[in-house]
Amino acid sequence: MIEVENISFSYNNIKPYVIENLSFTIPRGSYVSVIGENGSAKTTLIKLMLGILKPAKGSINSQSTNIGYVPQKLDSFNSQFPITVYEVLNTHRKILKLKDKNCIIDGLKSVGMLDYKDNLIGNLSGGQQQKVFIAKALLGDRDMLILDEPSTGVDNKSMREIYSIITHLNKNHGITVVSIEHNLEAAIKNSTHILNMKSGCGTLYTLDEFLNSQNIV
Repeated sequence: MIEVENISFSYNNIKPYVIENLSFTIPRGSYVSVIGENGSAKTTLIKLMLGILKPAKGSINSQSTNIGYVPQKLDSFNSQFPITVYEVLNTHRKILKLKDKNCIIDGLKSVGMLDYKDNLIGNLSGGQQQKVFIAKALLGDRDMLILDEPSTGVDNKSMREIYSIITHLNKNHGITVVSIEHNLEAAIKNSTHILNMKSGCGTLYTLDEFLNSQNIV
């Protein structure tokens, strides 16, 4: 569970705030899609939830101790760097100081990418790369997974496979999911809750509440 209490944030800690007086509680085991127009501070919010940024006011309290994060791929990935899929995960394993190398195999199996472990990651499709990044985020027995637009830059087949992986992790492994979404159809299909962000403010709905508020049947 994550409890966000009356947080405000700006990048210089003075008004105007990009997020102001925002409060909500994410239930354990839920799948929350964060939606909103560009500039509504969605990515800023998840960086606050991850502790990458600190609120100017208010607090964020989490009962999740192991949170995995999948950022937007283009923000942090050099596809020209010659590194294999296995090496990507093994490097992250070392950073996390995990002793058991079998977690790499288990992670790749969970996203259907074990057969590609010796491939250069730069030679994979966008969808295959995203699956590897999800496996990387899962290392260390995560109980929460935060993703920033997980289907950006992938084809429709890969998009369906990625959402199938995420929903399986949520429903079958009890992993709480928070995912920034530009794809409203995917958000409605996969989520238990919708966090609708507007101009730095937001409202958390159950899926039924959101559908009723938008007159969507």
